[in-house]
Amino acid sequence: METNAIYCGDNIEVLRRDILDNSINLIYADPPFFSNKHYEVIWGDGYELRSFEDRWKGGIQNYIAWMELRLRDCQRVLKETGSLYLHCDYHASHYLKVMMDRIFGESKFRNEIIWFYGPKASQKYPTFQEKHDTLFLYTKSDKFTFNQTFQEYSEATLAERRTRFKSHDKSGRYRMTTRRDSHGKKYRAKVYLHEGVALPDVWDIPIINATSKERLGYPTQKPEALLERIINASSNPMDIVLDPFCGCGTTIAVAHRGGRRWIGIDVSPTACKLMEKRMRKLGAKDFKMIGLPKTVDELRALQPFEFQNWVFEKLHGRVNPRKVGDYGIDGWIELDVPTQVKQSEDVGRNVVDNFETAIRRMNKTKGVIVALSFGKGAYEEVARVKNEEGLEIKLKAVEEILKET
Repeated sequence: METNAIYCGDNIEVLRRDILDNSINLIYADPPFFSNKHYEVIWGDGYELRSFEDRWKGGIQNYIAWMELRLRDCQRVLKETGSLYLHCDYHASHYLKVMMDRIFGESKFRNEIIWFYGPKASQKYPTFQEKHDTLFLYTKSDKFTFNQTFQEYSEATLAERRTRFKSHDKSGRYRMTTRRDSHGKKYRAKVYLHEGVALPDVWDIPIINATSKERLGYPTQKPEALLERIINASSNPMDIVLDPFCGCGTTIAVAHRGGRRWIGIDVSPTACKLMEKRMRKLGAKDFKMIGLPKTVDELRALQPFEFQNWVFEKLHGRVNPRKVGDYGIDGWIELDVPTQVKQSEDVGRNVVDNFETAIRRMNKTKGVIVALSFGKGAYEEVARVKNEEGLEIKLKAVEEILKET
């Protein structure tokens, strides 16, 4: 089984094909919420457009069924000492809790963690402000990794404790107390006055500031501080951390910095390329990219926007951010050459004819059309407009791009 790897593909297929039973120490699962929202953003590098919907047709039962298949495989690959954190919001958290009880067993539920992140940018009224997400922590067995985290006392509280409790060392670090072991036998133990109290199940961690260097433009990006707390609490160095909905790669970045081995899975080639860039910037070298499309058939199976992203990345171009009123111009290559992308076979004369109108409107004399393949009529129209009107339109088949790269 590969570790320190980014897998591009449906996570259920990757889990079943590539991840061994009882092999993972910690899973953080942050799936698309059941929120009926549509996101469309421009990545920070200027040309990668990521659009996705977390809308699940068929209602909540279809969504839960979709989730259950994946989370059952997550439970299967966990070690007996492993833990899983499921990140969700109010739209489906109550349904997901019942589902997780079925998968893990009610007795393996450990915590409902409230991530308090502050107010959202917009709020519907009259309602209370939405300021939190929910994380459910489950373990595979009753013996699991948990590194207790303490919330440090304030200076005022610490001073009060030093006054109230008599210290038994000159530095004032601890006092002695009497405790009982599991058999009821008394023993003397040190209590460190600066230690603080065990971290509660409400975590006050701000969302990523809009101007933060940490922000990558991913619409549901989680702060690294949140993942640091999870990874430090429920894994140890050299453990394997898995994120089956890895998005922009926050989990694997934090795991890598913390000396863990890691596996990230995402269905989007665009997201996987972003993860690759992030990990290289972090200094990670010996990691593997697995499953990125390499054949015409694999490219044909991509979602349209992913196919478009792939084309402009390979041609070192940039995607047109306008989706309405773009006159058929999907982006530009070679700085300013208008380009249209068709995820179609046997593209014909009519597509070329419409593209001619678009580039004339832009006062351009060159253009490129990319498609899976072109028909005879398309080539004939390209030759005609070059001879008669001086327009230079290049037809570029995907197979040609694959050979060049």
